[in-house]
Amino acid sequence: MLAGCGLSPMYAGGGQGTVARSLAGVNVSPIEGKAGWLVRAALTDRLGAGADAAPRYRLDVRLDEQLQGLGLLSNDAVTRERRTLRARYQLVDLASGAIILDATAGADAGIDIVSSEYAVIAAEQTALENLSHEISDQIVTRVATKLRKAG
Repeated sequence: MLAGCGLSPMYAGGGQGTVARSLAGVNVSPIEGKAGWLVRAALTDRLGAGADAAPRYRLDVRLDEQLQGLGLLSNDAVTRERRTLRARYQLVDLASGAIILDATAGADAGIDIVSSEYAVIAAEQTALENLSHEISDQIVTRVATKLRKAG
């Protein structure tokens, strides 16, 4: 039925399919900072990196992270924060050195500021972890789409 509409599953063939094998051939360069470590770990996990002994591509990622106070009270106390994570990434073909994908991804989360400092720190950390996963998902989807068209 899908063939009639011109659509085909991106991950046809599962782990042995064309897209999965192409994604496994992507090596993620180190990314600076705590957010970078989280994003790189999520990317490596989602790409299945390491399954291919000789990587064909390199993924370079630069992050921009911001934590902004919002919702000021009359005494200048912040009641809400916005954590933003943006990524600029490039997929490089290692054989030719050509950049085959140059794109951005972004996500943000709102954090309520409560009286417990521990709760605020935990909420900020959880937001960063969630944003890292969201950014990783966006990047992998875009890379998979590009590699599917190229292959």
